[in-house]
Amino acid sequence: MKKQEIIIAILLYSFLGNIIAQDGWENLFNGQDFSNFEQLNGQATYKIENGEMVGISKLKTPNSFMATKKKYGDFILEFEVFVENGLNSGVQFRSISTAEYNDGRVHGYQCEIETSARKWAGGIYDEARRGWLYPLTRNPKGQQAFINGEWNHYRIEAIGPYIRTWVNGIQCTNLVDDMTAEGIIAFQVHGIWKKENEGKIVKWRNIKIKTTDLANSRMAVDKDVPQISYLNNQLTNKEVRTGWRHLWDGKSTTGWRGAKLETFPSKGWEMEDGVLKVLSSGGAESRNGGDIITIDTYSDFELSVDFKITEGANSGIKYFVDPELNKGKGSAIGLEFQILDDNKHPDADQGKNGNRTVGSLYDLIRAENSDSARGKNFKGVGQWNNARIIVKGSQVQHWLNHVKVVEYNRHSQTFRALVEKSKYEQWENFGTLPEGHILLQDHGDEVEFRNIKIREF
Repeated sequence: MKKQEIIIAILLYSFLGNIIAQDGWENLFNGQDFSNFEQLNGQATYKIENGEMVGISKLKTPNSFMATKKKYGDFILEFEVFVENGLNSGVQFRSISTAEYNDGRVHGYQCEIETSARKWAGGIYDEARRGWLYPLTRNPKGQQAFINGEWNHYRIEAIGPYIRTWVNGIQCTNLVDDMTAEGIIAFQVHGIWKKENEGKIVKWRNIKIKTTDLANSRMAVDKDVPQISYLNNQLTNKEVRTGWRHLWDGKSTTGWRGAKLETFPSKGWEMEDGVLKVLSSGGAESRNGGDIITIDTYSDFELSVDFKITEGANSGIKYFVDPELNKGKGSAIGLEFQILDDNKHPDADQGKNGNRTVGSLYDLIRAENSDSARGKNFKGVGQWNNARIIVKGSQVQHWLNHVKVVEYNRHSQTFRALVEKSKYEQWENFGTLPEGHILLQDHGDEVEFRNIKIREF
Protein backbone atom coordinates (compact mmCIF):
# COMPACT_ATOMS: atom_id res chain seq x y z
CA MET A 1 0.00 0.00 0.00
CA LYS A 2 1.33 3.44 -0.92
CA LYS A 3 1.96 6.05 1.76
CA GLN A 4 -0.86 8.23 0.40
CA GLU A 5 -3.30 5.30 0.60
CA ILE A 6 -2.23 4.60 4.17
CA ILE A 7 -2.87 8.23 5.15
CA ILE A 8 -6.31 8.15 3.50
CA ALA A 9 -7.16 4.89 5.30
CA ILE A 10 -6.12 6.34 8.65
CA LEU A 11 -8.15 9.49 8.08
CA LEU A 12 -11.16 7.46 7.00
CA TYR A 13 -10.90 5.22 10.07
CA SER A 14 -10.60 8.28 12.30
CA PHE A 15 -13.58 9.93 10.60
CA LEU A 16 -15.76 6.85 11.02
CA GLY A 17 -14.61 6.50 14.63
CA ASN A 18 -15.65 10.09 15.33
CA ILE A 19 -19.08 9.44 13.82
CA ILE A 20 -19.51 6.44 16.09
CA ALA A 21 -18.31 8.37 19.13
CA GLN A 22 -20.62 11.29 18.41
CA ASP A 23 -23.59 8.93 18.42
CA GLY A 24 -22.49 7.40 21.71
CA TRP A 25 -21.13 4.21 20.16
CA GLU A 26 -17.66 2.87 20.92
CA ASN A 27 -15.65 0.20 19.15
CA LEU A 28 -15.47 -2.79 21.51
CA PHE A 29 -12.81 -4.40 19.34
CA ASN A 30 -10.30 -2.22 17.47
CA GLY A 31 -9.60 -4.73 14.72
CA GLN A 32 -5.86 -4.58 15.37
CA ASP A 33 -5.04 -6.40 18.62
CA PHE A 34 -6.49 -8.05 21.71
CA SER A 35 -5.12 -5.50 24.18
CA ASN A 36 -8.55 -5.02 25.78
CA PHE A 37 -9.27 -8.76 25.93
CA GLU A 38 -8.05 -11.92 27.59
CA GLN A 39 -8.65 -15.53 26.63
CA LEU A 40 -10.41 -17.65 29.25
CA ASN A 41 -10.99 -21.37 29.75
CA GLY A 42 -10.38 -23.32 26.50
CA GLN A 43 -7.43 -23.30 24.11
CA ALA A 44 -9.12 -22.60 20.78
CA THR A 45 -7.13 -20.29 18.53
CA TYR A 46 -8.04 -16.62 18.16
CA LYS A 47 -6.42 -14.35 15.60
CA ILE A 48 -7.07 -11.13 13.67
CA GLU A 49 -7.51 -11.05 9.90
CA ASN A 50 -8.72 -8.07 7.84
CA GLY A 51 -9.80 -6.32 11.03
CA GLU A 52 -11.97 -9.28 12.03
CA MET A 53 -11.82 -11.39 15.18
CA VAL A 54 -11.42 -15.00 14.08
CA GLY A 55 -11.95 -18.03 16.32
CA ILE A 56 -10.77 -21.48 15.20
CA SER A 57 -12.12 -24.64 16.82
CA LYS A 58 -9.73 -27.05 18.50
CA LEU A 59 -10.41 -30.69 19.30
CA LYS A 60 -10.95 -31.77 22.91
CA THR A 61 -10.58 -28.42 24.64
CA PRO A 62 -13.32 -26.74 26.74
CA ASN A 63 -15.37 -23.79 25.54
CA SER A 64 -13.01 -20.89 24.81
CA PHE A 65 -13.80 -17.23 25.39
CA MET A 66 -12.10 -14.05 24.19
CA ALA A 67 -13.32 -11.83 27.01
CA THR A 68 -13.23 -8.11 27.67
CA LYS A 69 -11.14 -7.04 30.63
CA LYS A 70 -13.81 -4.45 31.39
CA LYS A 71 -17.24 -5.24 32.85
CA TYR A 72 -20.45 -3.85 31.40
CA GLY A 73 -23.86 -3.42 33.00
CA ASP A 74 -26.49 -1.72 30.86
CA PHE A 75 -25.59 -1.51 27.17
CA ILE A 76 -26.55 -2.04 23.56
CA LEU A 77 -24.12 -4.27 21.65
CA GLU A 78 -24.01 -4.77 17.89
CA PHE A 79 -21.80 -6.99 15.76
CA GLU A 80 -21.73 -9.09 12.62
CA VAL A 81 -20.84 -12.78 12.72
CA PHE A 82 -20.03 -15.51 10.23
CA VAL A 83 -19.85 -19.12 11.40
CA GLU A 84 -19.04 -22.24 9.43
CA ASN A 85 -21.74 -24.89 9.24
CA GLY A 86 -21.62 -27.35 12.12
CA LEU A 87 -19.84 -25.05 14.57
CA ASN A 88 -21.63 -23.74 17.65
CA SER A 89 -20.74 -20.36 19.11
CA GLY A 90 -22.15 -17.45 21.08
CA VAL A 91 -21.46 -14.12 22.70
CA GLN A 92 -21.42 -13.93 26.48
CA PHE A 93 -22.62 -10.79 28.27
CA ARG A 94 -23.05 -9.86 31.92
CA SER A 95 -20.92 -12.94 32.50
CA ILE A 96 -18.52 -13.84 35.29
CA SER A 97 -15.26 -15.74 35.69
CA THR A 98 -13.97 -16.19 39.24
CA ALA A 99 -11.82 -18.84 40.87
CA GLU A 100 -14.60 -19.52 43.39
CA TYR A 101 -17.03 -20.72 40.68
CA ASN A 102 -15.97 -23.96 39.03
CA ASP A 103 -12.30 -22.94 38.87
CA GLY A 104 -12.92 -19.84 36.75
CA ARG A 105 -15.52 -21.28 34.41
CA VAL A 106 -17.17 -18.48 32.45
CA HIS A 107 -20.86 -18.38 33.33
CA GLY A 108 -23.75 -16.08 32.55
CA TYR A 109 -25.94 -14.90 29.70
CA GLN A 110 -25.08 -16.00 26.18
CA CYS A 111 -26.65 -14.96 22.90
CA GLU A 112 -26.65 -18.10 20.78
CA ILE A 113 -24.88 -18.45 17.42
CA GLU A 114 -25.54 -21.77 15.73
CA THR A 115 -26.28 -23.43 12.41
CA SER A 116 -28.29 -26.46 13.57
CA ALA A 117 -31.70 -27.52 12.30
CA ARG A 118 -33.45 -26.43 15.50
CA LYS A 119 -32.74 -22.76 14.61
CA TRP A 120 -32.17 -21.26 18.05
CA ALA A 121 -29.63 -18.66 16.90
CA GLY A 122 -30.41 -15.42 18.71
CA GLY A 123 -31.86 -17.24 21.71
CA ILE A 124 -30.51 -16.71 25.24
CA TYR A 125 -28.66 -19.45 27.10
CA ASP A 126 -27.31 -19.20 30.65
CA GLU A 127 -23.84 -20.69 30.22
CA ALA A 128 -22.71 -23.09 32.99
CA ARG A 129 -25.59 -22.01 35.23
CA ARG A 130 -29.32 -22.38 34.42
CA GLY A 131 -29.27 -23.53 30.80
CA TRP A 132 -31.76 -22.23 28.24
CA LEU A 133 -33.67 -19.14 29.37
CA TYR A 134 -35.22 -18.23 26.03
CA PRO A 135 -35.24 -21.01 23.42
CA LEU A 136 -36.70 -19.89 20.12
CA THR A 137 -39.44 -22.50 20.27
CA ARG A 138 -41.40 -19.61 21.81
CA ASN A 139 -40.77 -17.40 18.76
CA PRO A 140 -41.07 -19.17 15.39
CA LYS A 141 -40.53 -15.92 13.50
CA GLY A 142 -37.21 -15.44 15.26
CA GLN A 143 -36.16 -18.95 14.24
CA GLN A 144 -36.07 -17.78 10.63
CA ALA A 145 -33.81 -14.76 11.24
CA PHE A 146 -30.35 -16.36 11.08
CA ILE A 147 -29.01 -17.22 7.62
CA ASN A 148 -26.50 -20.06 7.41
CA GLY A 149 -23.38 -19.42 5.38
CA GLU A 150 -23.64 -15.62 5.45
CA TRP A 151 -22.69 -12.69 7.67
CA ASN A 152 -25.48 -12.05 10.19
CA HIS A 153 -26.08 -8.84 12.12
CA TYR A 154 -26.78 -9.16 15.87
CA ARG A 155 -28.09 -6.62 18.36
CA ILE A 156 -28.26 -7.23 22.12
CA GLU A 157 -30.02 -4.80 24.44
CA ALA A 158 -29.43 -5.32 28.17
CA ILE A 159 -31.09 -2.52 30.11
CA GLY A 160 -32.01 -3.27 33.70
CA PRO A 161 -33.69 -6.69 33.83
CA TYR A 162 -34.90 -6.36 30.23
CA ILE A 163 -32.78 -8.35 27.78
CA ARG A 164 -33.70 -8.42 24.10
CA THR A 165 -31.96 -9.69 20.99
CA TRP A 166 -32.31 -9.15 17.26
CA VAL A 167 -30.78 -11.04 14.32
CA ASN A 168 -30.81 -9.30 10.96
CA GLY A 169 -33.38 -6.82 12.27
CA ILE A 170 -35.81 -9.52 13.46
CA GLN A 171 -36.48 -9.64 17.20
CA CYS A 172 -35.64 -13.05 18.64
CA THR A 173 -36.06 -12.71 22.40
CA ASN A 174 -37.80 -10.63 25.04
CA LEU A 175 -36.38 -11.79 28.37
CA VAL A 176 -36.85 -10.36 31.86
CA ASP A 177 -34.27 -11.58 34.38
CA ASP A 178 -32.42 -9.95 37.27
CA MET A 179 -29.87 -12.58 38.31
CA THR A 180 -26.79 -10.71 37.05
CA ALA A 181 -26.59 -6.97 36.44
CA GLU A 182 -22.97 -6.63 35.27
CA GLY A 183 -20.18 -8.68 33.78
CA ILE A 184 -17.77 -9.31 30.94
CA ILE A 185 -18.56 -9.65 27.25
CA ALA A 186 -16.89 -12.65 25.63
CA PHE A 187 -16.78 -14.24 22.17
CA GLN A 188 -17.06 -18.01 22.30
CA VAL A 189 -15.56 -20.85 20.30
CA HIS A 190 -17.45 -23.91 21.46
CA GLY A 191 -15.60 -27.04 22.52
CA ILE A 192 -15.74 -29.84 19.92
CA TRP A 193 -15.29 -33.60 20.24
CA LYS A 194 -15.62 -34.74 16.62
CA LYS A 195 -12.57 -34.68 14.36
CA GLU A 196 -14.57 -33.38 11.37
CA ASN A 197 -15.37 -30.15 13.25
CA GLU A 198 -11.76 -29.30 14.06
CA GLY A 199 -10.42 -26.16 12.40
CA LYS A 200 -13.82 -24.62 11.68
CA ILE A 201 -14.05 -20.89 12.09
CA VAL A 202 -16.31 -18.21 13.50
CA LYS A 203 -15.61 -14.56 12.65
CA TRP A 204 -16.84 -11.29 14.15
CA ARG A 205 -16.56 -7.77 12.76
CA ASN A 206 -17.95 -4.27 13.30
CA ILE A 207 -18.23 -4.90 17.04
CA LYS A 208 -19.52 -1.78 18.79
CA ILE A 209 -21.17 -0.93 22.10
CA LYS A 210 -23.30 1.89 23.47
CA THR A 211 -23.58 2.59 27.19
CA THR A 212 -25.25 6.03 27.27
CA ASP A 213 -28.68 7.39 26.30
CA LEU A 214 -29.97 3.82 26.16
CA ALA A 215 -33.63 4.54 26.80
CA ASN A 216 -33.83 6.65 23.67
CA SER A 217 -31.84 4.15 21.63
CA ARG A 218 -34.00 1.09 22.21
CA MET A 219 -35.48 -0.74 19.26
CA ALA A 220 -39.26 -1.00 19.07
CA VAL A 221 -40.52 -4.25 20.59
CA ASP A 222 -42.33 -6.69 18.32
CA LYS A 223 -45.66 -7.36 20.04
CA ASP A 224 -45.69 -10.88 18.61
CA VAL A 225 -42.51 -11.85 20.47
CA PRO A 226 -43.52 -13.43 23.81
CA GLN A 227 -42.04 -12.03 26.98
CA ILE A 228 -40.50 -14.63 29.30
CA SER A 229 -39.94 -13.45 32.86
CA TYR A 230 -37.81 -15.04 35.57
CA LEU A 231 -38.65 -12.47 38.24
CA ASN A 232 -39.69 -14.18 41.45
CA ASN A 233 -43.22 -13.53 42.72
CA GLN A 234 -43.42 -10.39 40.64
CA LEU A 235 -45.47 -9.70 37.53
CA THR A 236 -44.09 -7.46 34.80
CA ASN A 237 -46.16 -4.59 33.44
CA LYS A 238 -46.75 -6.57 30.26
CA GLU A 239 -47.95 -9.60 32.20
CA VAL A 240 -50.45 -7.46 34.07
CA ARG A 241 -51.64 -5.85 30.83
CA THR A 242 -52.14 -9.24 29.19
CA GLY A 243 -54.17 -10.70 32.06
CA TRP A 244 -51.66 -12.63 34.15
CA ARG A 245 -52.19 -12.89 37.90
CA HIS A 246 -50.66 -14.88 40.74
CA LEU A 247 -52.51 -18.11 41.46
CA TRP A 248 -50.54 -18.34 44.72
CA ASP A 249 -49.55 -15.12 46.49
CA GLY A 250 -46.23 -16.52 47.71
CA LYS A 251 -47.03 -16.36 51.41
CA SER A 252 -50.49 -17.61 52.42
CA THR A 253 -53.07 -20.33 51.81
CA THR A 254 -55.47 -17.87 50.15
CA GLY A 255 -57.21 -19.46 47.17
CA TRP A 256 -56.19 -23.04 48.01
CA ARG A 257 -57.53 -25.96 50.05
CA GLY A 258 -56.92 -29.66 50.45
CA ALA A 259 -58.33 -31.77 47.62
CA LYS A 260 -60.27 -33.81 50.17
CA LEU A 261 -60.60 -31.10 52.81
CA GLU A 262 -62.58 -27.92 53.26
CA THR A 263 -59.45 -26.11 54.44
CA PHE A 264 -55.74 -26.08 53.66
CA PRO A 265 -53.85 -29.11 55.09
CA SER A 266 -52.51 -28.60 58.61
CA LYS A 267 -49.37 -30.59 57.83
CA GLY A 268 -47.28 -31.77 54.91
CA TRP A 269 -46.84 -28.38 53.21
CA GLU A 270 -44.54 -25.44 54.01
CA MET A 271 -44.35 -21.86 52.75
CA GLU A 272 -41.17 -19.82 53.03
CA ASP A 273 -39.52 -17.07 50.97
CA GLY A 274 -42.02 -17.37 48.15
CA VAL A 275 -41.61 -21.14 47.86
CA LEU A 276 -44.40 -23.66 48.40
CA LYS A 277 -42.96 -27.02 49.44
CA VAL A 278 -44.62 -30.40 49.75
CA LEU A 279 -42.72 -32.41 52.36
CA SER A 280 -41.44 -35.95 52.04
CA SER A 281 -43.36 -38.78 53.67
CA GLY A 282 -41.39 -41.63 52.14
CA GLY A 283 -43.26 -41.75 48.85
CA ALA A 284 -46.71 -42.31 50.35
CA GLU A 285 -49.17 -40.84 47.84
CA SER A 286 -51.55 -38.28 49.40
CA ARG A 287 -51.12 -39.73 52.89
CA ASN A 288 -49.42 -36.81 54.63
CA GLY A 289 -50.76 -33.37 53.85
CA GLY A 290 -52.47 -34.59 50.70
CA ASP A 291 -53.00 -32.83 47.38
CA ILE A 292 -54.00 -29.17 47.33
CA ILE A 293 -56.38 -27.61 44.81
CA THR A 294 -57.51 -24.14 43.84
CA ILE A 295 -60.80 -23.05 45.33
CA ASP A 296 -61.82 -21.66 41.93
CA THR A 297 -62.29 -23.69 38.76
CA TYR A 298 -60.86 -22.93 35.31
CA SER A 299 -61.67 -23.73 31.69
CA ASP A 300 -59.56 -21.86 29.08
CA PHE A 301 -56.26 -20.73 30.57
CA GLU A 302 -52.48 -20.52 30.43
CA LEU A 303 -50.76 -21.73 33.60
CA SER A 304 -47.08 -21.27 34.47
CA VAL A 305 -45.45 -23.00 37.46
CA ASP A 306 -41.79 -23.26 38.44
CA PHE A 307 -40.90 -26.55 40.14
CA LYS A 308 -37.82 -28.14 41.68
CA ILE A 309 -37.58 -31.82 42.47
CA THR A 310 -35.36 -33.78 44.80
CA GLU A 311 -33.61 -36.99 43.74
CA GLY A 312 -36.07 -39.77 42.96
CA ALA A 313 -39.10 -37.51 43.44
CA ASN A 314 -42.57 -37.87 41.95
CA SER A 315 -45.30 -35.21 41.80
CA GLY A 316 -47.57 -33.54 39.30
CA ILE A 317 -49.68 -30.57 38.27
CA LYS A 318 -53.25 -31.57 37.52
CA TYR A 319 -56.00 -29.63 35.78
CA PHE A 320 -59.72 -30.19 35.09
CA VAL A 321 -59.75 -31.87 38.49
CA ASP A 322 -63.02 -33.05 40.02
CA PRO A 323 -62.31 -33.77 43.71
CA GLU A 324 -65.56 -35.72 43.97
CA LEU A 325 -64.32 -38.48 41.65
CA ASN A 326 -62.02 -40.13 44.17
CA LYS A 327 -62.92 -39.93 47.84
CA GLY A 328 -60.78 -42.91 48.79
CA LYS A 329 -57.02 -43.38 48.98
CA GLY A 330 -54.67 -41.82 46.49
CA SER A 331 -54.63 -38.61 44.52
CA ALA A 332 -57.56 -36.62 43.18
CA ILE A 333 -58.43 -37.28 39.53
CA GLY A 334 -57.59 -34.98 36.64
CA LEU A 335 -55.32 -34.48 33.65
CA GLU A 336 -51.72 -34.39 34.83
CA PHE A 337 -48.50 -32.69 33.80
CA GLN A 338 -46.10 -35.27 35.21
CA ILE A 339 -43.24 -34.13 37.46
CA LEU A 340 -40.67 -36.88 37.92
CA ASP A 341 -37.01 -37.76 38.27
CA ASP A 342 -36.92 -39.91 35.13
CA ASN A 343 -33.55 -41.41 36.04
CA LYS A 344 -34.26 -42.47 39.61
CA HIS A 345 -38.02 -43.00 40.00
CA PRO A 346 -39.41 -46.38 38.84
CA ASP A 347 -42.58 -44.79 37.46
CA ALA A 348 -40.56 -43.63 34.43
CA ASP A 349 -40.48 -47.25 33.23
CA GLN A 350 -44.14 -47.91 33.97
CA GLY A 351 -47.14 -47.07 31.82
CA LYS A 352 -46.66 -47.28 28.06
CA ASN A 353 -43.90 -45.92 25.84
CA GLY A 354 -42.60 -43.47 28.43
CA ASN A 355 -45.93 -41.76 29.10
CA ARG A 356 -45.16 -41.31 32.80
CA THR A 357 -41.96 -39.29 32.37
CA VAL A 358 -41.49 -35.60 33.22
CA GLY A 359 -43.67 -33.28 31.14
CA SER A 360 -45.90 -36.09 29.90
CA LEU A 361 -49.68 -36.16 30.01
CA TYR A 362 -49.51 -38.78 32.73
CA ASP A 363 -50.31 -42.33 31.60
CA LEU A 364 -51.61 -41.06 28.26
CA ILE A 365 -49.08 -39.18 26.07
CA ARG A 366 -45.29 -39.23 26.29
CA ALA A 367 -43.49 -35.89 26.46
CA GLU A 368 -41.03 -35.45 23.61
CA ASN A 369 -39.29 -32.50 22.03
CA SER A 370 -40.23 -32.36 18.37
CA ASP A 371 -38.20 -29.16 17.80
CA SER A 372 -34.76 -30.57 18.63
CA ALA A 373 -32.94 -33.86 18.45
CA ARG A 374 -31.32 -33.16 21.81
CA GLY A 375 -34.09 -34.53 23.99
CA LYS A 376 -36.38 -32.83 26.47
CA ASN A 377 -35.23 -29.47 27.79
CA PHE A 378 -35.21 -30.62 31.43
CA LYS A 379 -32.68 -28.73 33.58
CA GLY A 380 -32.23 -31.50 36.10
CA VAL A 381 -32.89 -32.51 39.67
CA GLY A 382 -32.25 -29.72 42.18
CA GLN A 383 -32.75 -27.04 39.51
CA TRP A 384 -35.75 -24.83 38.89
CA ASN A 385 -37.79 -25.95 35.88
CA ASN A 386 -40.87 -24.39 34.34
CA ALA A 387 -44.14 -26.14 33.52
CA ARG A 388 -46.52 -24.36 31.16
CA ILE A 389 -50.00 -25.66 30.38
CA ILE A 390 -52.20 -24.00 27.75
CA VAL A 391 -55.88 -24.89 27.28
CA LYS A 392 -57.94 -23.29 24.53
CA GLY A 393 -61.19 -25.12 24.01
CA SER A 394 -60.34 -28.70 23.12
CA GLN A 395 -56.68 -28.00 22.39
CA VAL A 396 -54.13 -28.56 25.15
CA GLN A 397 -50.35 -28.11 25.21
CA HIS A 398 -47.62 -28.97 27.73
CA TRP A 399 -44.39 -26.95 27.63
CA LEU A 400 -41.29 -27.89 29.61
CA ASN A 401 -38.87 -24.98 30.05
CA HIS A 402 -40.47 -23.21 27.10
CA VAL A 403 -40.21 -26.15 24.72
CA LYS A 404 -43.47 -27.80 23.67
CA VAL A 405 -43.52 -31.50 24.62
CA VAL A 406 -47.19 -32.53 24.40
CA GLU A 407 -50.16 -31.41 22.28
CA TYR A 408 -53.58 -33.05 22.07
CA ASN A 409 -57.32 -32.56 21.61
CA ARG A 410 -59.10 -33.63 24.77
CA HIS A 411 -62.42 -34.12 22.99
CA SER A 412 -61.06 -36.16 20.10
CA GLN A 413 -61.60 -39.84 19.34
CA THR A 414 -57.85 -40.37 19.66
CA PHE A 415 -57.91 -39.01 23.21
CA ARG A 416 -60.87 -41.19 24.17
CA ALA A 417 -59.03 -44.25 22.83
CA LEU A 418 -55.98 -43.40 24.97
CA VAL A 419 -58.15 -43.06 28.08
CA GLU A 420 -59.79 -46.43 27.45
CA LYS A 421 -56.36 -48.10 27.57
CA SER A 422 -55.17 -46.24 30.68
CA LYS A 423 -55.71 -46.30 34.44
CA TYR A 424 -58.39 -43.63 33.93
CA GLU A 425 -60.84 -45.79 31.96
CA GLN A 426 -63.06 -46.23 35.04
CA TRP A 427 -63.74 -42.49 35.35
CA GLU A 428 -66.63 -41.33 33.18
CA ASN A 429 -65.94 -38.14 31.19
CA PHE A 430 -62.33 -38.11 32.36
CA GLY A 431 -60.49 -35.08 30.97
CA THR A 432 -63.52 -33.65 29.21
CA LEU A 433 -65.10 -31.59 31.99
CA PRO A 434 -66.02 -28.04 30.90
CA GLU A 435 -64.04 -26.67 33.87
CA GLY A 436 -62.16 -27.93 36.89
CA HIS A 437 -59.74 -27.22 39.71
CA ILE A 438 -55.96 -26.98 39.39
CA LEU A 439 -54.01 -29.29 41.70
CA LEU A 440 -50.50 -29.61 43.10
CA GLN A 441 -49.79 -33.19 44.06
CA ASP A 442 -48.51 -34.69 47.27
CA HIS A 443 -46.93 -37.95 46.13
CA GLY A 444 -44.89 -38.33 49.29
CA ASP A 445 -41.68 -36.77 47.92
CA GLU A 446 -40.20 -33.34 48.57
CA VAL A 447 -40.95 -30.97 45.69
CA GLU A 448 -40.93 -27.17 45.61
CA PHE A 449 -43.15 -24.80 43.63
CA ARG A 450 -42.98 -21.05 43.04
CA ASN A 451 -44.12 -18.34 40.63
CA ILE A 452 -47.52 -19.96 40.18
CA LYS A 453 -49.41 -17.68 37.80
CA ILE A 454 -52.31 -17.90 35.40
CA ARG A 455 -54.25 -15.98 32.80
CA GLU A 456 -57.69 -16.91 31.48
CA PHE A 457 -58.88 -16.61 27.90
